[in-house]
Amino acid sequence: METREYDVVVIGGGPVGENAAQYAVEGTGMTAAIVERELLGGECSYWACMPSKALLRPITVADTTADLPGVSTAHVAHKALLERRDDWVSHYDDSGQVSWAEGAGLAVVRGHGRLTGDRTVRVTSPDGEDVLVRARQAVVIATGSEPHVPGEFADALPWGSRDATGVVEVPDRLVIIGGGVVACEAAVWMAALGSSVTVLARSRLLGRSEPFAGEAVLASLRERGVTVHVGCDVTGVRRSAPAATGVGRIHGGAVTVSTTRGEIEADELLLAIGRSPRLDDLGLDSVGLEPSDVTDGRLPEWLHVVGDASGGPPLTHWGKHQARLVGARIAAAVAGEVAYEPDRAAPVPQVVFTDPEVASVGMTEAEARDAGHDVVVTRVPTSAASGSALLRDHVAGQCQLVVDARSHLLLGATFVGPEVAELVHAATVAIVGGVPVHVLRHAVASYPTASELWLRLLEDLPQDFRRPPAP
Repeated sequence: METREYDVVVIGGGPVGENAAQYAVEGTGMTAAIVERELLGGECSYWACMPSKALLRPITVADTTADLPGVSTAHVAHKALLERRDDWVSHYDDSGQVSWAEGAGLAVVRGHGRLTGDRTVRVTSPDGEDVLVRARQAVVIATGSEPHVPGEFADALPWGSRDATGVVEVPDRLVIIGGGVVACEAAVWMAALGSSVTVLARSRLLGRSEPFAGEAVLASLRERGVTVHVGCDVTGVRRSAPAATGVGRIHGGAVTVSTTRGEIEADELLLAIGRSPRLDDLGLDSVGLEPSDVTDGRLPEWLHVVGDASGGPPLTHWGKHQARLVGARIAAAVAGEVAYEPDRAAPVPQVVFTDPEVASVGMTEAEARDAGHDVVVTRVPTSAASGSALLRDHVAGQCQLVVDARSHLLLGATFVGPEVAELVHAATVAIVGGVPVHVLRHAVASYPTASELWLRLLEDLPQDFRRPPAP
């Protein structure tokens, strides 16, 4: 068997794995290999972040023209929308990603990687050939995650997130089970493509966000003709002639979903109830590990885990942040140094690209109170800033800050409204930098921009938050 040796070996070639490899060896003279069994660039590039946003943005633009006098109302052109998606995923061709990796000095090893011992990975190529890849310094697991499909749904061959973003055949009737980000975003583009969409959510929509955020998205989905049942449990699923027809194609005959609201018939079912770390068939037992050891961080010093595989928030930007830290640690350790990391833990921002958008970071009000903080909450309509009000004639949504009453430090922020994704980074910086709100008041917001919402929120706080807290 051929044996190859590198300083660092990364199993998984998504953006997280790419970052880990790059940061570990960049400027060091070390070598790194990325092992990837599918497309280099991973879930984000081909089946998640990029295609979903490529589908959603034209829909948002069309919605804006419908509520903006002075411009002709646009419509969504179905064929062109899917062609835009195909362009953004490079027609599922990863040659551009491979070119980037090789230009950065990273070797690409095609195939499925499994640990076979200390710092050793056996890679089986698509044609069945094996190669042994050894790491002189470190191995990084960056294998991502996969949709959670309980056994009672498996026989119906439901769609997963790949089918939704890679849609080829638009079902006349689509049932979506779930109330999270994938469910809410997919409901928007599938409805725009002409599908009659029904969403079944066990509890409220966007359950990890502030309640007012989910309520705004619920109202918006219903306005665009999506049927949404909240507080609805699914008790069974049956399908006539299920068939593995390929990604984005209707997987067989009609589907009947039994729920606490009665039976619902559809042409396709999208299951969007969460994701699980992809840790199966990774050879963990060869080094005395279980999947729980990986997600709990109980790893030998040469083995690292980043991204969805770590069991943390399944967000590309969070995984890339972890990868940069791990890469820097590996490089520093080889040089006999310690990589710099801030004392304050990084908050994880998230954006839901529905209409209205939902952007949040840090703790919700409930999480802050549960953590023992005495908090003050300030909330204003998104339309309170002229910059936001100018975006549309009817601006939905609210914005909220959660502030620690003793320290005046920002604990969390939630923005709901048009294009609020661009507001959340300021809140992230404030939390990471430990900037109290009496100092934030002196960050001048440009007029007329949506950033004025910061001024409105800070002005809404009690007067004593305009000066430092008493010692």
